Amino acid sequence: MITKIIVLVIGIALIGFISWWFFGKHEKEAVTADVADNVQEVTVKVDGGYSPETVVLKKGVPAVINFYRKDPSSCLEQVVFSDFGISKMLPENENTKIEINTDKAGEYGFACGMNMFHGKVIIK
Repeated sequence: MITKIIVLVIGIALIGFISWWFFGKHEKEAVTADVADNVQEVTVKVDGGYSPETVVLKKGVPAVINFYRKDPSSCLEQVVFSDFGISKMLPENENTKIEINTDKAGEYGFACGMNMFHGKVIIK
């Protein structure tokens, strides 16, 4: 009898965890770029994904996103901004600067070369 109760409790806990994992709202880290000398700049760490995943930029101010890749996997060796026509290789343990045109407000995605890891740039 006690075994059945333990199995039932574990089963309910697993159902709850799976529901939270797939249907729960997960907060994603977002960073607003720092503005200095009329240029906004932010660094995105590439290590098992993008951190932060969301970068907020101010419309009309020139912007640079620095990608620093720590992850050795081949999937993350490239970043693609399809909306801007940008595709850059990211050498491991190096900083790669990518200039973003901020003339038009909106949300623009970026992804690794295999389209498995994603991030977003919000221009407002």
